[in-house]
Amino acid sequence: MPEDAFVIVRNHEEQYSIWPAGREIPGGWHSVGHADTKKACLSRIQELWTDMRPLSLRKALAEI
Repeated sequence: MPEDAFVIVRNHEEQYSIWPAGREIPGGWHSVGHADTKKACLSRIQELWTDMRPLSLRKALAEI
């Protein structure tokens, strides 16, 4: 895996980040998709993460 390859990771609050491919993903996060360049991963996150609010906040506001 090239050193400049990254994976998109997501946590239980549906927040996204990138993580170096080939490194162990931290607890509470899981991989979304396949390894790609940093630029491609950040572009994909921009498409996926349309609501920056954590999932718990979105659920709480939906109950009001």
